[in-house]
Amino acid sequence: MKLTELKAIQLAELFSALSDTSRVRIISILIEGEMSVSALAEELKMTESAVSHQLRGLRQMRLVRARKSGRQVFYTLDDKHVIDLFQRGLDHVLHG
Repeated sequence: MKLTELKAIQLAELFSALSDTSRVRIISILIEGEMSVSALAEELKMTESAVSHQLRGLRQMRLVRARKSGRQVFYTLDDKHVIDLFQRGLDHVLHG
């Protein structure tokens, strides 16, 4: 498959978004379902500010989406492609 320059850039940006351990851990937790920023922070042993910063990047890459309820923001994976991508990468790591 031949990629255009634009698609190559978008794909590189996607993999760049997955190059941070905090973002990968966030995705691994969100596979289980929707979670608030505060619950993610507690689970990850990170500050809410740090988690929000990572989620902002994941949202810009359309890997997660947000839902606001009152003062809380809940995040979930954007679609099943994110789970597939994560699982394929994890399978590759566990295979070796």
